[in-house]
Amino acid sequence: MKNTLLCLMLLAFAGASSIVQAQAAKPAAPATAAIETKLAMCIGCHGIKGYQASFPEIHKVPMISGQSGKYIVAALNAYKKGERKHPTMRGIAASLSEQDMAEVAAYYEQHGKDAVALPEQAPAASTDVAALLTKGACDSCHGKNFSKPIDPTYPKIAGQHADFLFVALKAYKTEGNPQVGRGNAIMGGQVKQFSNAELKSIAHYLASLPSELHTVPQSKFR
Repeated sequence: MKNTLLCLMLLAFAGASSIVQAQAAKPAAPATAAIETKLAMCIGCHGIKGYQASFPEIHKVPMISGQSGKYIVAALNAYKKGERKHPTMRGIAASLSEQDMAEVAAYYEQHGKDAVALPEQAPAASTDVAALLTKGACDSCHGKNFSKPIDPTYPKIAGQHADFLFVALKAYKTEGNPQVGRGNAIMGGQVKQFSNAELKSIAHYLASLPSELHTVPQSKFR
């Protein structure tokens, strides 16, 4: 009886060991290689600190590491549909499937996410800028400290580059240009209340805020 039990135990152990070995020998899914191929179109601009674009004017490319994944997908779809008119970004977005967009967005949402802890309260704006922000009701969509949007398809804008924010805000005012402009009824209505000088003041304040957004240098650019 004891010999029988011993045999059964040995067989069970051997079977479990074989399963573990089979699992260990199973090749890893090629997800990393796949996502790296897709990211190759992103890192040449978004993976270099201080990198500047020259269209439609010189400005730093936006930080997207730490941005909401659902916002990134929404933005890529807007470029793909032509709602955002930027030739380079439209060409890149057009080459991506929904699955591609989801994978790229998920990657950047987590990329460098734990790099900094945000304070409970952001620094207050000057009286003039505070009045502009109130007039535009900016925090009603972009949330507390402009880093907690009420909808994940809206962007975090705290700490984003001031020159990029200024260019983006002006794009919502642009009409009838086949290569420049952003079509969003809410943002279009909001920015048309302001002069470009006022938009620049708003952009500089938002850029000064503590942020979850980063440019994380890719290994090949370090």
